Amino acid sequence: MSEQEKRNNLKIGFLGAGAMATALARGIIAAGKTSGEHVFAYDVAEAAARKFSEQTGAAAVKSVQELMQHSDVIFLAVKPVHAVNALLSIQEAMGKPMLLVSIAAGVSLTAIESYLCESVRVVRVMPNTPALVRCGASGYCLGTNATPEDEKIVHSLLSAVGVAYQVTEEQIDAVTGLSGSGPAFVYMMIEAMSDGGVAAGLPRQIATHLAAQTVMGAARMVLETGQHPGVLKDMVTSPAGTTIEGIRHLEESGVRSAFIEAVMASTRRSRQLGRKDR
Repeated sequence: MSEQEKRNNLKIGFLGAGAMATALARGIIAAGKTSGEHVFAYDVAEAAARKFSEQTGAAAVKSVQELMQHSDVIFLAVKPVHAVNALLSIQEAMGKPMLLVSIAAGVSLTAIESYLCESVRVVRVMPNTPALVRCGASGYCLGTNATPEDEKIVHSLLSAVGVAYQVTEEQIDAVTGLSGSGPAFVYMMIEAMSDGGVAAGLPRQIATHLAAQTVMGAARMVLETGQHPGVLKDMVTSPAGTTIEGIRHLEESGVRSAFIEAVMASTRRSRQLGRKDR
């Protein structure tokens, strides 16, 4: 069996079965990287594990030890405040060398590795929820003992549900602030645009669909043309026309600055969470 075939037949475990774990699992299964029968989850909240199983077709197991016995790769998918207890449970149940992929926001590689033995190779990832529809945007960085093959595995899994970039750990907080938190900012923008459409006389359903499609189409223009967003904006903006009037109001309201500050604020919060673990 080739290395590629091995990567496509991995048994994957999720320690924590919340929304992000579910999004990743569903995306990875939908992309054909593994099958539902090779995905497992454990969560201290049994209801969360059951919901994960129902939405992914994967199995919910009864303990961390059982999860590790079944899995080649473990995704640490708990909230940051629960990370230490989860890591201690992994160490206690350790029975074989393991690749641990942490998606716990703000929890540093140093903090993770301090609770584990050297047989655990760690990769820290910041994914986002559009992985559910295979449009994720992720950044990842390698721990001390992670191997080139581990990097290929993680990149393959994340690329199956969107795009993935290897970054330094110093940059992972910026990934958190931009693409990790960013979907919420875009949902707010879509909601506000829909409100504008309703205020202008459109039915809510039509206004929301048009707003969402407009955002998706604009994003694809940026990605597929490779042109700078400013150039594409100017292509829509006629002299003394409707678009420049709308842009003028956005600039007066400080929308551009608000988005910049939102990303920076989320980045700072990620760094604060990381410092608590040092």
